[in-house]
Order: sequence, then structure tokens, then C-alpha cells
Amino acid sequence: MKNLLYKELRLVLHPVNIMFLAFSSMLLIPSYPYLIVFFYVCLGIFMMSMTARENKDDYYSMMLPIPKKDTVRARFLMVIFLEVLQIIIAIPFAVLNHQLFPSGNEAGMDANIAFFGFAFIVFGIFNLIFFTMHHKDTSKIGIPFLVACLGIGTVMMAAEGAAYAIPFFHDYIKTMVPGFLGYQLAVLAAGILLYALLTFLSYKKSVRHFEKMDF
Repeated sequence: MKNLLYKELRLVLHPVNIMFLAFSSMLLIPSYPYLIVFFYVCLGIFMMSMTARENKDDYYSMMLPIPKKDTVRARFLMVIFLEVLQIIIAIPFAVLNHQLFPSGNEAGMDANIAFFGFAFIVFGIFNLIFFTMHHKDTSKIGIPFLVACLGIGTVMMAAEGAAYAIPFFHDYIKTMVPGFLGYQLAVLAAGILLYALLTFLSYKKSVRHFEKMDF
């Protein structure tokens, strides 16, 4: 697996994947729909998959003395690394956001603990839709990405809209008030759990699809 991850770094990882990590700094933009920050990670994964296709990565991997499932596992480990790293990098910017804008975000979700729970949900849904469809035929990338974008876009709009349309959400989830930390921690825990579940389901389905592919 170590050698396969090294292959992912050398032959698949796209330069924009590194550049998009810096987009966590967008949390310092006042009155901005902050969940969009995590869309760029998904866009980077799309471009990474395109790089793999253009470099004939699947054909190269099939020439190696490894099971097909190991190829899928290496890709998922790389994706999980990028997604979790993006969230980790975003944390100090969220803390600074609280210092700069103590009154909160006028455009939707505040960059609080619950916000990161929704970030995990966004990534989980993207992984489930994109990779499940993509591994049915790895030459097809555009349609899986479009459908995945519709999925995560729905979640983003629902979360940002609920910040104003639903009083409970606005008062207990969106809020920066420390007294409601328990509710936000519950959202974070649910987000992490859903991310793990959806990503695991995506991996299992992707392996089944990929093993049926005829190269």
C-alpha cells in the first residue's frame, strides 16, 4: 500500500489539490457562504481523477501484481487525506474568523463547530456519489462530478438557508453563543459519523464496480 500511495502522489495528485488547500483562508471573507470553501476540495478531486485517466493510471495499475481493490483503496486513502487535511487547515482560520467577526456571518452558517460537521457531510455525500459512479467506468468523470455537485450543492443550500429559515437552527446551531456548544458538538459528531459511513459505503461499492471492469 505504501508504494501505491507513492504512485498516487507522483502520477495522480494534481497541483491544484495543493493550491485549493489554501482556500481555507476564504473563511476570513466577511458575509460569505463558507461551506463553498469545501467545494474546491471536491473540484480538486475531480481534476485528480481526470489526471489519472489521462495518464492511463488504471491500465498501469492493472499491470502491477496487486488486487484491483488495492488500487481503489489507495485512491480513497489519498482522497480522505486531502479532505481531512482541508478541514484541519480550516480550523485556525475559523478561530480567526471569530475574532474578526464576533457578530457572526450575515450570509449563512457561521464558522463554528457545527459548520465542520456539515463539511464532513458534504465530503461524505460527494464521495458516495462521485466514486460510486466513477468506478463503474473510470473513463467517465464529467457526469459523476456533475451529479455529485448537485448532491453537495443541495446540502450546502439547505444548511445555509436553514440558518435563517429555521429558528431552532439559527438559535442553536448557527449561533456563536458558547452556551449552545452541546448542540453544535452533536452536529459535528453526526457529521463525522455520516462521513465515515458514506465513504465506507462508497469504497465498498467502488471496489465491486471496479472489479467488474474489463480493461
